[in-house]
Amino acid sequence: MARILVADDNVDLCELIEIALRRDGHDVTTVTDGAAALTACLTNDHDLAVLDIMMPLMSGLEVTERVRADPTVTMRILLLTALGTRDDRQRGYDVGADDYLTKPFGLVDLVERVRGLVGDELNIA
Repeated sequence: MARILVADDNVDLCELIEIALRRDGHDVTTVTDGAAALTACLTNDHDLAVLDIMMPLMSGLEVTERVRADPTVTMRILLLTALGTRDDRQRGYDVGADDYLTKPFGLVDLVERVRGLVGDELNIA
C-alpha cells in the first residue's frame, strides 16, 4: 500500500481518484489547492503526489519545483492536467515531475501509472 496525495481543485474529480486508488489498496489524502498540496508534500510522508497543474494559490508546477528543491523529500510526482502540448509536458518534466497525464483520462490509466510509479515500494513492478 502506497501513501498518495491527490491535489486537484475539482472536488468531484478528487473523490473519483480517491475511490479508484483506495480500491487499488492505497492510502489516499486529498487537498484542493496548491498551498495545501505543498504543505502536505513537505510535512507528510507520502510516496506519491498526483498534482493538478492549474490550482488556486499555487500551481502544481510551483509545488513540484519547491518539493524538488527540498532534498529530504523523495516522493514521486505525477502531474495531472488539461495542459497537453509537448511544451507543457516538457515543462512538467523540467520542473521535476516523474510522469505526466493529460485530462481527460481513464481511471484505469491513472491507476496503472500510479502502480508504475510506486511499484518499487510495493514490490509489484
